[in-house]
Amino acid sequence: MARTVWDSTVGKKTVMAVSGLVMLLYLVAHMIGNLKIYFGAEEFNHYAHWLRTVGEPFMHYEWTLWLIRVVLVVAVVAHAVSAYQLSRRDIKARPGKYVHKKARSSYATRTMRWGGIILGLFIVWHILDLTTGTVHSGGFATGKPYQNVVDTFSTWYGNVIYIVAMLALGLHIRHGFWSAAQTLGAGSRTRDRALKTTANVLALLLTIGFVAVPVGVMTGVVS
Repeated sequence: MARTVWDSTVGKKTVMAVSGLVMLLYLVAHMIGNLKIYFGAEEFNHYAHWLRTVGEPFMHYEWTLWLIRVVLVVAVVAHAVSAYQLSRRDIKARPGKYVHKKARSSYATRTMRWGGIILGLFIVWHILDLTTGTVHSGGFATGKPYQNVVDTFSTWYGNVIYIVAMLALGLHIRHGFWSAAQTLGAGSRTRDRALKTTANVLALLLTIGFVAVPVGVMTGVVS
């Protein structure tokens, strides 16, 4: 039954919608945590340490954090695979390009695929930069996330990569949230306007919230 559901277009769209909402919940929590950087190094570093001790003593050190990471990896892979397979299925269904573009197609809708690729590449860079320190500039300091963030956004390329990715994220959420609601049956004539408004507000708040961190470093408010 699971294979039958997965092989269907509706099943893939449902997987894409659910995994997208899981990632959206994480993004909201992640943005709120990121904004703690405005309260200084001590509080931001304490927050980062707290993430590793959540659930103690029932959970061992970092177990909860790793559990969250596993769930996120599963969500990202499920989202990407279902998106890719739906895209291939769509191309096979209509091998020729449309003669005319859809008049009501938004910019976010037309760039969903490219936005997904940009975000996928950003996730890899972000992990290598601030989690493993592999591509980090200025010398990665274990246990000092505040300093690592300041180092990253003290470089022009760190700011460009992050801000471009966050703009892509905003467009992705703007279309994706509404699309997920339709897939999961939450949409209707009476609720569509409210859902689109919610999607726009979420996209705007998350974009502003995430971009506020590099802006804080660039302006010297965070240093």
